[in-house]
Amino acid sequence: MIKELFRIIKKEIGEETEFDVQVSENPQFGHYATNAALRLAGVLKRPPIEVARDLAERIKKKDAKEFFEKIEAVPPGFINFWLSTDTFQKELSEILKKKERYGRLSAAREKAQVEFVSSNPTGPLTLANGRGGFFGDALAAVLEAAGFKVEREYYVNDTGKQILTLGKSLLAARGFLPDEESFYKGDYVKSWAEEHADLVKKFHGAPMKLGGRAAKDFLASIKAALSKKARIRFDRWTSEEKDIRAKGYDKKVMSLFRKRGFAYDKDGAVWLKTTDFGDDKDRVLVTSDKFSTYFLSDAGHYLETKKRGFGFKINILGPDHHGYVSRIQAVARIVGLKHSEVIITQAVRLLRNGIEVKMSKRKGDFVTFESLVGEVGLDPARFFFLMYAPETHMDFDLELAKERSMKNPVYYAQYAYVRMGSILAKFKGARGKKADLTFLKSEAEANLMRELVKLPDIVAATAKDYRLNRLPRYAVQIARTFHNFYERERVLDKDPNLSAARIALVKAARYILGSVFDLLGITKLDKM
Repeated sequence: MIKELFRIIKKEIGEETEFDVQVSENPQFGHYATNAALRLAGVLKRPPIEVARDLAERIKKKDAKEFFEKIEAVPPGFINFWLSTDTFQKELSEILKKKERYGRLSAAREKAQVEFVSSNPTGPLTLANGRGGFFGDALAAVLEAAGFKVEREYYVNDTGKQILTLGKSLLAARGFLPDEESFYKGDYVKSWAEEHADLVKKFHGAPMKLGGRAAKDFLASIKAALSKKARIRFDRWTSEEKDIRAKGYDKKVMSLFRKRGFAYDKDGAVWLKTTDFGDDKDRVLVTSDKFSTYFLSDAGHYLETKKRGFGFKINILGPDHHGYVSRIQAVARIVGLKHSEVIITQAVRLLRNGIEVKMSKRKGDFVTFESLVGEVGLDPARFFFLMYAPETHMDFDLELAKERSMKNPVYYAQYAYVRMGSILAKFKGARGKKADLTFLKSEAEANLMRELVKLPDIVAATAKDYRLNRLPRYAVQIARTFHNFYERERVLDKDPNLSAARIALVKAARYILGSVFDLLGITKLDKM
């Protein structure tokens, strides 16, 4: 709908002026609204409300009869649009024709890489890792629906300081080294060291090798947790050691930095001029004792991504990575990525019976992502994490997530989907008659149609601004509008024409809610 409104407005104001068309939050302000007159007023040097009234009148004369029910200019210069019931009925027929393909945008897009989770293989996944995992998985699905060719990537830091620290932690667990504050703690460290006591003894003088061996086991556990427990898939697991360092991408990117004048030597170290790109200070690539930093490997990884044909990359990172954004965005610009985005997910506070569960990964005192999914179930875990914008801190209410009642939003949405299926199964005999959608005229029917046709707009908007939290909200709104329709209207009416139309509406609602569930990764249940 937004795409068609853009076309209509552009036809009246020309191609030069940029403007927005949005779904109205409040029905009293129409179904859609635009700021086109506000943008155009500056060019015309006229009061915005006058421009809005003139533009509204011009659109009314040309397009109002079929497409619009009402158009209204309001201060300071917005134009609100109410679409006609006929318009929604026609779009409903498109849903019934395209089924689950409705909402998938056909425009050919470029290759896009979404890097997410990428937790160091030094232990189990945390709740923050899980939050980024669900976010990345759903964002990749939305980008695919918007026409991108998406690669889901997990970047494995399987060498360097973290792996060395892991090896030392395992040696300390068996008494070969004194324990230190910086070492990894927790039962998982002790368990692995005990189970592989022979390896710990064998590599007691080679903590890097020991850490690397343990990291392989932890990575295998991470892969199993993500794929089997969380249904999060990756197309590529990129190894820092094998895919970046062994193939010389750290050296290649250093050569590129030198060639373009962004790398320099100071105090025995090699630095990158990230301040040229807005960073608060330049960053070290190679230390004064000649050790390559993680930042150099990450830069090599970005170059490797570009060399493999990606011009579009989204990197999803966990809390405490804000200082990393400017420097890696500087690298993205230097290596030539056309579009680079870094999204930081914030911390998760776990509540059990209203009391916060204190956690610390370094101390080994934390609830793992896998155990959370096991306790509350995959669908509630996914839905609850995706309900919040990534930049917001979130409270995860364990008791609400486990509750099977209408107070639980995922249960509420899934119940609507199951109810739709039950209705279609019950009235299977009445579905043979071809539906005449012009019989759908009641307020409850119109409200449901208006919700269903929003999917393409929501996919397009989310692929642009990454606000995934609108999808769970949309699923709940579809469920709420459907429940209202079902309570107010008899699906099987005395009039067979009305019955056929309402059955078609239920069918369309199930297609759309099912598509939203697919984007979110939520199970489409047949019964509850």
